[in-house]
Amino acid sequence: MRSPFPPGRSGVLYAILAAALFGASTPLAKLLLGEIPPVALAGLLYLGSGLGLSAWWILSGLRGRSTEARLNRADLPWLAGAVGAGGVVGPALLMLGLASTPASTAALLLNLEGVLTALLAWFVFRENFDRRIALGMAAITAGGVLLSWGGTQGVQVPWGSLAVAGACLAWAVDNNLTRKVSASDPVQVAAIKGVVAGTVNLALGFVLGFHVPAMTTVLAAGVVGLLGYGVSLVCFVLALRHLGTARTGAYFSLAPFVGAGLSLAVFSEQVTGYFVAAALLMGIGVWLHLTERHEHEHDHEELSHEHRHVHDEHHQHEHGPDDPPGEPHTHPHRHTALRHSHPHYPDIHHRHDH
Repeated sequence: MRSPFPPGRSGVLYAILAAALFGASTPLAKLLLGEIPPVALAGLLYLGSGLGLSAWWILSGLRGRSTEARLNRADLPWLAGAVGAGGVVGPALLMLGLASTPASTAALLLNLEGVLTALLAWFVFRENFDRRIALGMAAITAGGVLLSWGGTQGVQVPWGSLAVAGACLAWAVDNNLTRKVSASDPVQVAAIKGVVAGTVNLALGFVLGFHVPAMTTVLAAGVVGLLGYGVSLVCFVLALRHLGTARTGAYFSLAPFVGAGLSLAVFSEQVTGYFVAAALLMGIGVWLHLTERHEHEHDHEELSHEHRHVHDEHHQHEHGPDDPPGEPHTHPHRHTALRHSHPHYPDIHHRHDH
């Protein structure tokens, strides 16, 4: 039996790991909201992420173990937009939403991030999609709507749910902009986002009257941020490199199930019929994405870029005397025109027309 995953399935594993780490951070952040106001907590989460990853990036450079391409000047506008949308607006809205929304509900609502990510990828950034992927996103969207409005009487507006949905939109913009720099060092990308976003949100928290809590609480927020926002983002950038934006967002839709499961255990929240129905719809959507297979004859245009690679069928190029030995490695290289057929995702080498 053939695997449902094409070669390069490491991208799927990166996406699932990113989803698990981020999903687990949602109920843990909910616990911290009792001691830290929303905007300040967003700052501490991202600052913990940024400082931890910065230390790792510096140590890796000093030990000469990094094989990733550094960011260049052309990457900065894309990275700045990603930091603003996903590092400042997104976490602030999520913390505000968590303050008035059950953690399990907020966790499942985060599935909307994958839907909005895909819509932007398809219709703004022109990434390929097919009927199976569209149906999966429709199921996830239906689950999100049911979860948000189920059981609400009259025309009452669920402001907490809308804040979480707003965070999902901010992160969808972030994901599509981050794809533009996904060939670069993911630790460097995530560290910059963490430091900048953490500093901005924490400064805003102080303006709003935030007082520093006990050091154990600050450290707890930093650890949650390092794993749930930092390491998760590193894995997400690697997944973008291998899968493209929409499909990475689809696999990342597993995150809310992790968060919802932990929330039910930690907060002893009641499992309602609306919750079960929404989870079922979202599960169907995720399954449709997980079992997708995309294969056809396609053309590779001549391309020059730099990223971490090994000498597979897409990297048959000459080396100069200054290029690094061993594999994997990174150096500027040129791809010649090529036409072939194999299973693939819209990764950094397969962004062709259909």
